[in-house]
Amino acid sequence: MGITLVEKGDRSRPRPHAKTGLVLAGGAISGGAFKIGGLIALNTYLGNRSVVDFDIYLGLSAGAFLAAPLAAGIGPEELLKSIDGNSKRIGQFRPTDFYRPNYEEFLTRPLRLLRDSSVVLPSFWHSVGHHLRHHRPELLNAVRDFMQQPSARTAEAVVAPLIEDTVLRTGLGSGRSYLPSGLCDNRGIERFIRENLKANGVPNDFRLMHLERGNSLYIAATHLDTGGDVLFGHDAETSATISEAVQASTAIPGFYKPPMIRGQHYLDGGVRRTAHMSQAVDRGAQLLFVYNPFRPFVNYRTDQLLNGKASLADMGFTTVINQAFRTLLHTRLMLGVEKLQVNPDFHGDVIVLEPSETDVKFFNTNPLNFWQRAESALHGYLSATEALERYHDRLKIILDSYGIKTDIGRLRERVERIRRSDYDSRAIMKELSREVHVAPSDRKREMAPNLRVVRGAG
Repeated sequence: MGITLVEKGDRSRPRPHAKTGLVLAGGAISGGAFKIGGLIALNTYLGNRSVVDFDIYLGLSAGAFLAAPLAAGIGPEELLKSIDGNSKRIGQFRPTDFYRPNYEEFLTRPLRLLRDSSVVLPSFWHSVGHHLRHHRPELLNAVRDFMQQPSARTAEAVVAPLIEDTVLRTGLGSGRSYLPSGLCDNRGIERFIRENLKANGVPNDFRLMHLERGNSLYIAATHLDTGGDVLFGHDAETSATISEAVQASTAIPGFYKPPMIRGQHYLDGGVRRTAHMSQAVDRGAQLLFVYNPFRPFVNYRTDQLLNGKASLADMGFTTVINQAFRTLLHTRLMLGVEKLQVNPDFHGDVIVLEPSETDVKFFNTNPLNFWQRAESALHGYLSATEALERYHDRLKIILDSYGIKTDIGRLRERVERIRRSDYDSRAIMKELSREVHVAPSDRKREMAPNLRVVRGAG
């Protein structure tokens, strides 16, 4: 794994009460599972803090799916257990929740096409007749030119006016509206978040969660009709519930139909930005952990790709698109990091965690492959562990200034137990699902004064 650091904090003044934040970028299903493994490694590494103890959580796309339960106090170990349905706090996320076909539009839009065709077709032939009657001289001249000198240009002169006139009169130009807006429907994601928040006694409301938990949850999405950013949160946009905001943020274009919430359609939060780090900083975060699972692969050696391929181009168009997509996301992320680096008003620290740029295995993992999530989680843990060990000296200095202890010994012990298991998948999953003990911290999160929430009254 790679770690990028922005170090602007004043080490001469310890800040144990400074706000901390966790920003989780997208990653689809395998990237989300990769982050779960990495968060377990981070949980193991932090001695007196847990990843459910941050002040600010900001997620988009797959990161939103994870940020909501983390902000609710459900740790990454429980999220890992839920992959196999073994968690007592959160239900199992099933393939039908992720791959639910867009039945409604695949049925209703073709039927609407048939209905409209019964009206449009007679109008179409009437328009053809009208064009032939009123533009006969021009049409005959165009046909004569084509007969004398057949070419694409003369053929277009015959056909184009007829098509333009017919389309204008019948409205056939709107034919794209008969295509579904997405292959699948992500209502299963909304239901999963809603039901599991309820099962844990956590309100499905940004303001109430903020009051009860004392932290802040933000979910980023993209407004379909304007292309603008939408940030859901207790002091931001509150028109959606937490589960609806997660549904909006996870609407991968083309794969999911844009969900309509309170009369507005939304797209994946990663369409506009990769991480929205500035939103967390603007809300007071001084120590920011950012987790981005997608970065471009760097092919330093041309003999290390799968199946003996020497170049990414040799691996087909899906690999080319994968590399282009990752490059776009990573470039935007690094621009955000650079802005924080030069921002004179930011005096904190940022720790960006990503996969290694030479991680062939994760690069070749299909982001939408539901059945590789357990393998991706294991890979994410081992990748993060290696990076935390490598950067331990620098990370310890940063975290000490915020009153956060590190436990590199515990991290190494856990890796050693995994090695002794001969990397047996079941043994590793059992080991990673075991929650680590978090030492008491003298840091207290500010809660709303004299707050008492009573449910079920009236």
